[in-house]
Amino acid sequence: MTILSKSELEALVEHQDGWCISLYMPTHRAGREIQQDPIRLKNLTNQAEKQLADAGMRATEARDLLAPVVEMAELYGFWRHQGDGLAVFRSPTLFRGYRLPIDFEELVIVARSFHIKPLLPLITADARFYVLALSQHEIRLLQGTRFSVAEVDLSDVPESLEEAMRWDDPERQLQWHSQTGQRADTVRRAMFHGHGFASADDPKDYIRQYFRQIDEGLADILHGEKAPLVVAGVDYVLDLYREVNSYHRIMDKDVEGSPEHLTEDELHERAWPIVEEVLEKERSEALEEYQALVGKSSKLASDNVKDTILAAYQGRVDKLFVALDVQVWGAADLESGEVEQHEERQPGDEDLLDLASINTVLTDGVVYAMEAEEVPGGSPLAAVLRF
Repeated sequence: MTILSKSELEALVEHQDGWCISLYMPTHRAGREIQQDPIRLKNLTNQAEKQLADAGMRATEARDLLAPVVEMAELYGFWRHQGDGLAVFRSPTLFRGYRLPIDFEELVIVARSFHIKPLLPLITADARFYVLALSQHEIRLLQGTRFSVAEVDLSDVPESLEEAMRWDDPERQLQWHSQTGQRADTVRRAMFHGHGFASADDPKDYIRQYFRQIDEGLADILHGEKAPLVVAGVDYVLDLYREVNSYHRIMDKDVEGSPEHLTEDELHERAWPIVEEVLEKERSEALEEYQALVGKSSKLASDNVKDTILAAYQGRVDKLFVALDVQVWGAADLESGEVEQHEERQPGDEDLLDLASINTVLTDGVVYAMEAEEVPGGSPLAAVLRF
């Protein structure tokens, strides 16, 4: 799985080239249900073809545009390595697919821009997190939501201590393992054995160098991120990693113990309670701030769809509460400030809630995606404005 970074999001949002097709569907990692996933995607392409026809595109042009998606659906190997959901974006000049750790509802949107709102649980800081599993033999980075996690592909991060130290004397060997005493409350400590060390402190320097390389690689991957990071490892490792860490949202609590034999689900089970406590506190404080502004009849609180869309485009939305399970259809020219809201969806319409959400994210605001009944005030959105 690859991280859906802010730069990737910006590329999708800014892409406007003819009709843009956004497909979302749940997928399965194992079991008989995998056989139904290709059929589900083909059904969604049929729906997209109908929407393109309703928008005035000829049938042959629509089939040609959707051909790469149909070909992907027929690739047997593609379906063997899935997350919990699949998002596919297609236009005349762009074709991208993302395997993601979120169970999407089936959705097809054809508009003049891509529909991004279902991705909010993965791109807003209040709904996702990362787990960094550290050990001598393996490094894993997981991206997760409340419900699941999936491993992130690491390219510039050394996979093991041995790989990180290849630049050094090839004859120098370092072995590292943890040892636990007989009593359950015995403190676990790391033991080092090697050749060529001048003093007992040398092994720590090698581990720090290893962790610096990890931190530098993660800095590129997590650039611009705001999501919490939970670190998993033995206590000695955790202390050394914190000495070199530069990521600003590393959690105070850790998943203690060797993560080498823990599955993704087991790491999720141990890490999510640490993150949930922090995220729920931040969400509660944001809701209290909004309610306090409403109580004062402040102009810094808004639940008007048109006004909030324009405020988000202007970078004035600090916090946005938005309904994830409904759409508000319409058309908007944000440059001129014209926003039309339609009772029924018309060809080429886009979800106005999607516009508000994406522009809030792109201007470094925080989006809280929730069920419609949870949005304060009864509107499908509510916002705390910066000015």
